[in-house]
Amino acid sequence: MAVVLCSLLVFIAIVFAGNYVIDEKDLVMSSASSLVDEEGNTITKLFAQNRELVEIDQIPEHVQQAFVAVEDRRFYKHPGIDLQAIGRALYKDIKSGSKVEGGSTITQQLAKNIFLSDEKTLLRKTKEATIAINLERKYTKKKILEMYMNQIYFGHGAYGIQAASHLYFNKDVSELTVEEGALLAGIPKAPSHYSPIRHIDKSKDRRNTVLSLMERLDYITPEEAVRAQGKTISLDVKRLEKNPSYSTYIDMVLKEVSEKYSLSNMEVLQGGYKIVVPMSKEAQEASFKALQNDKYFRGSNVKKSPQGAFVLMDSRTGGVMAVQGGRDYVRQGFNRVNAKRQPGSTFKPIAVYGPAMEVGKWEPYSILKDERLKYNNDYTPENYNGQYKGSVSMYEAIEDSLNAPAVWLLNEIGLSKSLGYIQEMGMNVEERKLGVALGGLDEGVTPLQITRAFSAFANDGKMVEPYFVKEIYDRKGKLIGEAKTDSQKVFSKQNAWFMTRMLQSVVNEGTGRRGKVNTELAGKTGTTTFDAVNGANRDLWFAGYTPTVVGAAWIGYDQTTTSQYMKGTSSDATLMFKDIINEIPEQQGLAFKKPKGVKDLEPPIQMVEIDNLSAQYAFNRFGVPGMRLSWKASDDNRLMYKIYMRTDNGDQKIDTVVGKGSYTVVSPKLFTFPEFYVVPYNPLTKQDGKRSNIISTSLF
Repeated sequence: MAVVLCSLLVFIAIVFAGNYVIDEKDLVMSSASSLVDEEGNTITKLFAQNRELVEIDQIPEHVQQAFVAVEDRRFYKHPGIDLQAIGRALYKDIKSGSKVEGGSTITQQLAKNIFLSDEKTLLRKTKEATIAINLERKYTKKKILEMYMNQIYFGHGAYGIQAASHLYFNKDVSELTVEEGALLAGIPKAPSHYSPIRHIDKSKDRRNTVLSLMERLDYITPEEAVRAQGKTISLDVKRLEKNPSYSTYIDMVLKEVSEKYSLSNMEVLQGGYKIVVPMSKEAQEASFKALQNDKYFRGSNVKKSPQGAFVLMDSRTGGVMAVQGGRDYVRQGFNRVNAKRQPGSTFKPIAVYGPAMEVGKWEPYSILKDERLKYNNDYTPENYNGQYKGSVSMYEAIEDSLNAPAVWLLNEIGLSKSLGYIQEMGMNVEERKLGVALGGLDEGVTPLQITRAFSAFANDGKMVEPYFVKEIYDRKGKLIGEAKTDSQKVFSKQNAWFMTRMLQSVVNEGTGRRGKVNTELAGKTGTTTFDAVNGANRDLWFAGYTPTVVGAAWIGYDQTTTSQYMKGTSSDATLMFKDIINEIPEQQGLAFKKPKGVKDLEPPIQMVEIDNLSAQYAFNRFGVPGMRLSWKASDDNRLMYKIYMRTDNGDQKIDTVVGKGSYTVVSPKLFTFPEFYVVPYNPLTKQDGKRSNIISTSLF
């Protein structure tokens, strides 16, 4: 009895205290949070532009009825809490053995959303009930419904019925039809699940449920319900942000704040936080502009353009400077920066060449087999051009993106070695097949993961973790969290520098040479084919880095079909990446600097063919006869030449010269007729070239 009496006294005290809990400023407008750059300049206000207040008289009666029908059918009869609804919910919960129905009224939901946290405790539920009772004592039902409909979240950054009406239907709330109002009323229960942008079928089913409830409560007739339920959902999606180029970045910030600092979207919206971000406004806006340009997006479907994604981050700190999740990205929509795709040849440095150099046996000018070979009796990788040289250097294989040498080398170093490095770089790749060398993955990887992996080459072998929030302060200016650069050594400094030099050759001379870039750039292209259509492609990639930033660009359809595929190549992604870099002032005229303590990579030596070897007798200053051989030498003085003389005992190498185009054979035997030839030799790859023409000599 004493416990019951004590509980009653506490309840009464809370009821009387309820008036003191209510802060009318919260009922009118929350404190918007702001994104600021590292110099303290405000970039945007979070969600302030997405809430548009509207008076209850501007909301059609059938829209009000839709919300009452689905959220609180006895709204106009209870005093803030509905004991009948609570009893009904308890009965159903007990009967099912689990929680199947809630008993919260619209007034309680308003109290919770504005004044309380999401903690699930008896005290919180008690506070919610008492605040709801006091709201009902202070305001009319119409005012409470108005505040509720201005407060609730509809997904994709839209708060309040007016913002939702503009987002989904591009019209004022006063123009909403019965079926449109019912659709919006069905969203707040689970905005992500019932979003008509992401899940149109689930959204339609939910809408029809709301219409059935409206008919059951006599808000609409059975005929009106059937007619409305038969209508298709016709969206006219409108961006609500003042600057849509920031949409993806804002969502990535909110995601990181939620994961790292346990702040919900609503808390950020209402909390007045200052969030310092490493965004570059120039890079963010340039990347958004690029994704709107159709010249990079050559698809087969003239009615539906391909999609794209882009990410750029500081290669030393991990601070993300720009991110775009799609060409028409809608807040909290499908973010292609985090969507897994087949990476194609962009995976070769990560899965093959980087690990091979770390093994210790392989270097940039090591010779790899370039042959059409069969592995495990069923896998025969082919070069994209159908041509094979027999052997090429690693440098050449990367520059020309050859498939056969990459698979051969992966087979040599072993899948276990490769997978170890891939997983160390944070990619959950486990399939044990040689196709990994060419980016043939079961699930694929994301543009953000590719960017993080390439940071290991850009940052002296140390991979850095991306972050979107540098610092976050509460409304009182107190620092509540900050990012620290998180790096992990993956490759040696020497091998990272070797990779940079090889990837520079891709951009300057190889598959990434399309377009002009106003700074030094290293990178790798990638293309995945769509075998169902001859000559069609699926995913187009470029991943690369300058001396200070690293990033990735992806182009493709969300779904590739026989009528919807890419007609372009990875050169489109390459060009888009370069054009974005050219728009960023800080990225102009930079040059890679060799780290201390590493040796530089010599540029490749081009082999020559010699078909003009000639010979003539000559005498030295002592009168000793000799044979002077002459040929046209390479302009590269590093190339060496082996001199051979044919004898009865076989071909004998008599000397090697460097850079010259002549050689004198001293004291050949008189009245003999020796034959000579020259073989070019590359000291970097340790390869012989083709034998020259054979020259016969005679005294007469």
